[in-house]
Formats: sequence, C-alpha cells, structure tokens
Amino acid sequence: MIEIIPNYHPILVHFTLGLLGSSVGLLILTRFVMHASLKQQLLTVALWNLWLGAIVTIMTIGAGWHAFNTVKHDDPAHVVMLEHRNLALVTFAVVAVLAVWSWRKYRPPRQVSALFLSAALLAAGLLVATAWHGAELVFRHGLGVISLPNLDEHHHGSDGHSHGEADSETPMGAMSNHGDDNHDGEDEDHHHD
Repeated sequence: MIEIIPNYHPILVHFTLGLLGSSVGLLILTRFVMHASLKQQLLTVALWNLWLGAIVTIMTIGAGWHAFNTVKHDDPAHVVMLEHRNLALVTFAVVAVLAVWSWRKYRPPRQVSALFLSAALLAAGLLVATAWHGAELVFRHGLGVISLPNLDEHHHGSDGHSHGEADSETPMGAMSNHGDDNHDGEDEDHHHD
C-alpha cells in the first residue's frame, strides 16, 4: 500500500457513504415529485446508487476488517472499534437485503413501497451511526494517523497571532498530549489474529 495510507478503508468508505446516502435521499425525493418522467429517472438513479453502493460496501467491509485486525490502538479506542465494527456489519446486512430486494422487485424501476422506504431509512440511520463511530476513531482516538500536530509550535506568521485560551481546550488540544501519555501503541497494542 501507499506509505501514507495504511489501509484503503478510509477511501472506500466515502464511496459507500456517498452512494448509499444519495440513494436514500433520492428515494425520499421520489415521494414528492409529481412529474412521472422525472420521478422515473430519480428512481432509476436511486436504485443504481443502491446497487453500486452495496457492491462498494463489500470492499469497504473487507478493508475495514483488515484495518480492525492491523491498526495499532489502545484500550479506549478498542471499545469504539468494536462498536464501529458491529454497527458496520449490521448496516451491511440491511443494505444487502435492500439491494437484493430492490433487484428482484423493482426492475424495471417503479415506485418503492413504504416498507422498502422505511428499511432504507433504517439503513441510512445505521450508516450515520457507523460513520460517527469511524470518525470518533480517527478524530478522537487518532487511529490510522501517522502523527498528530504539535500545537505548542503552531504560529500564524510573524505577528504573534495565537488562537487564545479556548483552543487549548479543544479535542485536538487534548489529543496533542498523547506523546506524553505513552500512547504510541507499543505497550497497549491489540492484535486480532
């Protein structure tokens, strides 16, 4: 892999989010569009986004599984990793059911049932929860990053500009102390063999 990218999961997950999120948004939009031709076009795009999103999600899950088993992490991050993994597997199961269901029932594209739309909204909610936990892993726990910035050395030019007291209390300010807490992953690694 490319040295700066320890895993392709962060790349693939954005396609999953974009395709599946667009699909659900377009499915909702078809409920409000009155023009038959436009409704048909939106429904076609929504279903193709769902099908492509489901295919990409298979790759996203595979890369996520690789990350789960290889990324160095500490105990607090491990708890979030488990939640993220479990939510991702449930989300994928719901998306897979939706993809198969829509492939069998809505080809050629026609208005989806209220039950199908409800299941799609459930999938979207699960997708958001899964993404939230993934963001927590990166932005709160620093997983998958090569280094964290040294905020003590942050300056904006020669005018002595500083961000004031408030910035030292931000989550990123808290993260800058990891080097002092010996969270380099050497003593507290978890390996999933």
